[in-house]
Amino acid sequence: MTDATTKTGDAPRVLLVTGPSGAGRTSALHVLEDVGFEIIDNLPITLVPRLLGETPPDRPIALGIDVRNRDFSAGAVLDLIMGADLPRQYRIEVLYIDCSTEVLVNRYSETRRRHPLAPNETPMAGISREMDLLEPIKVRADMLIDTSQLSPHDLKAELLSVYDINDAAGLSVSVQSFSYKRGVPRGLDMVLDVRFLRNPHWDAGLRAMTGKDQEVSDYIEQDPRYEPFFVKIRDLIEFLLPAYGEEGKSHLAIGFGCTGGRHRSVALTETLAKALADKGWQVSIRHRELERLADQGARRGT
Repeated sequence: MTDATTKTGDAPRVLLVTGPSGAGRTSALHVLEDVGFEIIDNLPITLVPRLLGETPPDRPIALGIDVRNRDFSAGAVLDLIMGADLPRQYRIEVLYIDCSTEVLVNRYSETRRRHPLAPNETPMAGISREMDLLEPIKVRADMLIDTSQLSPHDLKAELLSVYDINDAAGLSVSVQSFSYKRGVPRGLDMVLDVRFLRNPHWDAGLRAMTGKDQEVSDYIEQDPRYEPFFVKIRDLIEFLLPAYGEEGKSHLAIGFGCTGGRHRSVALTETLAKALADKGWQVSIRHRELERLADQGARRGT
């Protein structure tokens, strides 16, 4: 991501934004527009080569694509990803805005909207059809963001960490903590299980704290396995990042998981993020379980 429009040479950048209806594709397009992308939504896929055959764009383009496109088919989108019928070389990327089936059903229930693929049936029927149609595109995505547990603000932050073309150039890294009890977040490139480290949960004086607290971090670092583990992981990631950047990867997502997602994974996330930032990498942090607890507290007014 060394230039707003180029990957190698002068290849213009085209971002295909897709995902199931109701997952947040439109919201993502609004964010991308705010950071400098030219937005074109629901253009018939057969017209894309004609659009891109005109004067090369002077800024990146984001094309919104979903099943409501008049000539939508997974095959046509895959041909577009491969650059078929395009008049010149483009840097084609896919941003897939995903969401769990359960959350999508709830969203349709709350808004009383009809699903575009099942106007006279239950939303579940349309969601299932759409998921099947989009699966071949989903597996080709360069970036996947799961909005199941994201607020609009969280979605914007995720997008800005990867696609803000006004920010300093370079591959960006997100480091996340999570609880295995609630599943592995989607879209991670590297998952590290730190449940083997000593658990502050069993210390009554530390249980109410989080991995952001120095006392908790110190407690974990006293585990004799901590230092060799962290050094190996840090060195591996520092070795890989330049290689990913050379191959054109714009974002790397790393996740640390532990039992509750409050102590060990949080501490490792904070420490690794600081180490990478100190080396000059663009780093963002997300603590899924801490964010969830904060949201619950806000709803209770505490």
